[in-house]
Amino acid sequence: MKLRRSERMVVISNYLINNPYKLTSLNTFATKYEAAKSSISEDIAIIKKAFEEANIGDIDTLTGASGGVIFTPSISETEARTIVEDLCQRLSENDRILPGGYIYLSDLLSTPKILQNIGRIIANAFKGEKIDAVMTVATKGVPLANAVANILSVPFVIVRRDLKITEGSTVSVNYASASSDRIEKMFLSKRSLKPNSRVLIVDDFLKGGGTITGMISLLTEFDSTLVGVAVFAENAQSEREQMTFKSLLKVSEIDVKNNNVVVEVGNIFDKWKKEREWT
Repeated sequence: MKLRRSERMVVISNYLINNPYKLTSLNTFATKYEAAKSSISEDIAIIKKAFEEANIGDIDTLTGASGGVIFTPSISETEARTIVEDLCQRLSENDRILPGGYIYLSDLLSTPKILQNIGRIIANAFKGEKIDAVMTVATKGVPLANAVANILSVPFVIVRRDLKITEGSTVSVNYASASSDRIEKMFLSKRSLKPNSRVLIVDDFLKGGGTITGMISLLTEFDSTLVGVAVFAENAQSEREQMTFKSLLKVSEIDVKNNNVVVEVGNIFDKWKKEREWT
């Protein structure tokens, strides 16, 4: 398919945006668009500059026989903060309080555009980390994990609280549920996660931390490594075990009596703060 340079740059840009974290050789583009590798290299250089200036992401060129280009999407602090502050306002609506200190999130976590933006922010928070899979627990965290995994171009695995015959052989661990004050069990199919994987855990709401702790225990059963933990929202009032995590939103107050919720920006923006201090 022979294209003019302007046309070629449009389709290459579209390809890179839709294939983040995927290494593609220059020969692939040269063959497909019937152009010299030197011309493709010039195209990539122009696209790279435009992507960086527009805060779309970074394009890295790897040399050697197995080299090529790889696109890493990014999001500016300004855009991310605007998105999260809007979510703070929506989460502060008085009709969202649920029994047990939880907040109704289903409408937000079933909206594709919101999920896409959350996925971009979380993926950006772990930019530079090697991640092989995203893990979550059924069912509320599944759309969120899917969104993050889609940006990272990795599979996501679903931990379940009930045993399903369709999962095949499973590995199970016991964990202490902070919400029910009892020992519960979670399962993960042996086929769903490769041993020695580097895993990012994602969940919708962090309260006592029992579910997260259970998933971390599962990782040890698969000889896998925890890269980090990211949650959509955390309940800052809840007592929990000491753990490191990143949150988009922080529910700092839930007043059931007066039906009032106070929601703030989470600690995920500490990443940008540290970068500003470094520079």
